[in-house]
Amino acid sequence: MDFESASPAIVKSIKQRELLNFWLRLYARHERLPAFDDYRPERLADEREDMVYIVVDGTADAPRFFIESDGDRMSIAFGTAGKGRDLEEYMGVKLAPVVMPVYRECVRRRLPVFTISQINDLYGRKVDYERLLMPFSDGAEVTRIIASLKTISDDGGFEIRNLMRANDVPPSYKLRTVIDRDLFHKLPGRIAPGDTIEFV
Repeated sequence: MDFESASPAIVKSIKQRELLNFWLRLYARHERLPAFDDYRPERLADEREDMVYIVVDGTADAPRFFIESDGDRMSIAFGTAGKGRDLEEYMGVKLAPVVMPVYRECVRRRLPVFTISQINDLYGRKVDYERLLMPFSDGAEVTRIIASLKTISDDGGFEIRNLMRANDVPPSYKLRTVIDRDLFHKLPGRIAPGDTIEFV
């Protein structure tokens, strides 16, 4: 699965941009992956229903992903709660080949990943599924991932119940990116000692 290079501007949702900008400030401050406990953006509680917390187990040959907690909207979209389950098993044979490479790329690159996939709801209406993954580390390796998940339809309303399992056709990707550009934004002009630096 190929991923394009992108800047943070690729993320269009205002809420997701706020989450990403806080991650970027931590990343810029320490010049390394943020610690999970340091991630405390404002209004985080307002986004809980659209977020999934993943624990990454890197002790095996390939990383494994376990759902620590999942928001209400994900549980509704997938038809069942995922808390405590292995992510790959939770996705099942239809979705795992489409979804798991995105999480593995986030771990491999140690950078945020943003994707947009398209799927039809129960009534055939097209829905864009926007996924932002942000990696965290308590040491050298990626140990946690926070996923922000948004569903948008140009048709307006759509049926979110069992959205991801509503038909036999898996989601198709419109966009797959690694956010690896413009991670550190400086003010225009020459930066002298004592000047301020602005981060996104």
